[in-house]
Amino acid sequence: MLRTWSLVTLGLAALSLGPSFAHVLEAPPRLIAWPPELWREATVFNGQFALFALVGGPLDVAAIAATAFLVFLLRRDLERRRPALASCLLFALSLAVWFAWVWPANNVLATWRPGPIPEDFAAIRDRWETGHMAVAALKFIGFVATALAVVPRTRPLPKTSRSR
Repeated sequence: MLRTWSLVTLGLAALSLGPSFAHVLEAPPRLIAWPPELWREATVFNGQFALFALVGGPLDVAAIAATAFLVFLLRRDLERRRPALASCLLFALSLAVWFAWVWPANNVLATWRPGPIPEDFAAIRDRWETGHMAVAALKFIGFVATALAVVPRTRPLPKTSRSR
């Protein structure tokens, strides 16, 4: 059961990280090269990120739940339980950061209508983009912690004496 659950947990952690890392990869041209009109059209009006919410949100919750159950399964293995707990806390923190940093920007984006670019465009865009970067960083560290929790520590090879 532990081996199977470890693979499920690692898979869910990776799938949760995926959309967040995609945001990071998309950010440089969106922040540097795209004019405000293109950013607003792609992000707000044309549903570029609709599946990120529909698929990514449940994956985030599943990653938290899976790592929490992994902590329970590893309750007698302190060496692996610690990174599992760290992973669970990091994925939970990433969701909390999303709600504290990105969600308020999403609420403003939902009020935007076609026409002139809003005066607060740069502040809202920057909050939205940097919030996703912060979430991705937390999830990446959480993924690494998950990997440390699911891969048992290898024992050193016995020392042998060789004489020549």
